[in-house]
Amino acid sequence: MQKRKLGKSGLEVSAIGLGCMGMSFSYGPPADKAEMIALLRKAVERGVTFFDTAEVYGPFTNEELVGEALSPLRDQVVIATKFGFDLTSDPRGMTGGPRLDSRPAHIKDVAEASLKRLKIDVIDLFYQHRVDPNVPIEDVAGAVKDLIQAGKVRHFGLSEAGVQTIRRAHAVQPVAALQSEYSLWWKRPEAEIIPTLEELGIGLVPYSPLGKGFLTGAINENTTFDKNDFRNTVPRFTPEARKANQALVDLLGEIAKRKQATPAQIALAWLLAQKPWIAPIPGTTKLHRLEENIGAAAIALTPDDLREIDGAAAKIKVQGERYPEKLEQLTNR
Repeated sequence: MQKRKLGKSGLEVSAIGLGCMGMSFSYGPPADKAEMIALLRKAVERGVTFFDTAEVYGPFTNEELVGEALSPLRDQVVIATKFGFDLTSDPRGMTGGPRLDSRPAHIKDVAEASLKRLKIDVIDLFYQHRVDPNVPIEDVAGAVKDLIQAGKVRHFGLSEAGVQTIRRAHAVQPVAALQSEYSLWWKRPEAEIIPTLEELGIGLVPYSPLGKGFLTGAINENTTFDKNDFRNTVPRFTPEARKANQALVDLLGEIAKRKQATPAQIALAWLLAQKPWIAPIPGTTKLHRLEENIGAAAIALTPDDLREIDGAAAKIKVQGERYPEKLEQLTNR
């Protein structure tokens, strides 16, 4: 597996990481714990070094899973987790009307609790999960700076932050990475976010790089989701939107045939080709999907391929908002 550096931070990660959320949270019932521990360890065997979790996933159970699976392999992996929610009032966190909490004292408490659950002595990358409008970002950056100086955190990250927030945070404590949704069906970061990250030397970690599964080609207008699946609440996943958005999957499928690849691999290869400091974190609970995703790192898209993909994608208008309104309001602040 190729390695990439997240901006100027010096933090080196595998070109394809692994988003761990879906193993415990959001996409129906949690997967079998023993199977997921085995999957996480197989990912390391296959060269994945970058693993993403958060206290809100479960809540707490995903960090515990990652800790149990990866603490014996600590010297081979980079573990990222997140803070920023008050989980005492709403234990489901993001699914039932989240309450944000990025007060410095709370950030430090979360760090201590995450270290215990992850069974590690330092968090490699500690993201603010969503920007808290009630706490100046300078105070947030200052709290993480304290944790870095105390040896409990190595690098500071932001998630779904807007350009001005990124600049203000970076002035207090250099931001190693921004985690935001970015894919062929959510290209908004290209307008302002990506140029700002390039200017400041910050890496980009795209989550949902396969459009929450849609860009794999495994979902169509007739697909039904488990009653606890987050996608039931997403406007972009209504049957009508899925039917309209199939054109993007068809495009990926055409290019995949030529490249002897899969639509998912083309979607990930497209992301990797955008900038050398981009490291996507597709999630999965299946070994064959993990291997498929890892295979994307070996696919080289030529400038002509990229022009073709971008030209064709520009003619396809993706239907439906990417989040329910209450969650979309938490982004790009």
